[in-house]
Amino acid sequence: MTKETTSFVYVTYILSTPEKVFEAITKPDVARRYWDHENVSDWTPGSKWEHVRANEERTVELVGEVIEVSPPTRLVITWANASQASDPASHSRVTFEIEEYENMVRLTVTHDELEAGSGMAKGISKGWPAVLSSLKSFLETGRGIDLSAKPKSA
Repeated sequence: MTKETTSFVYVTYILSTPEKVFEAITKPDVARRYWDHENVSDWTPGSKWEHVRANEERTVELVGEVIEVSPPTRLVITWANASQASDPASHSRVTFEIEEYENMVRLTVTHDELEAGSGMAKGISKGWPAVLSSLKSFLETGRGIDLSAKPKSA
């Protein structure tokens, strides 16, 4: 029996260049400025990558493998909670497509092969919009958004 899967797609337009968007995703010192995490890898196909919290503890929260790299237009990685690294069935896939679009970039993030109804599927549906909004703000203004912000009560 195969598990039911789902996917999540988010598209945003950023006043930037493909090179700067790609760098913001793959360079740890840039990613920490809008994501509060660093994406650490040598970014070659078959290499591991780690999503490391950018604080004193340096907790590795997510892990995966680099599947495809075509700077500055495409990056494909697998994605799993660090606690599930040894279970390939728990891994999903993230594809970053970076397309020049007149004087801006169209960034499409597709997170697929997610187990339907899983905690990961629920988490990324809230996480990706916040992270990608922060990426957009950072590249356009030099400042990311507060990813720990919570809705104001009515």
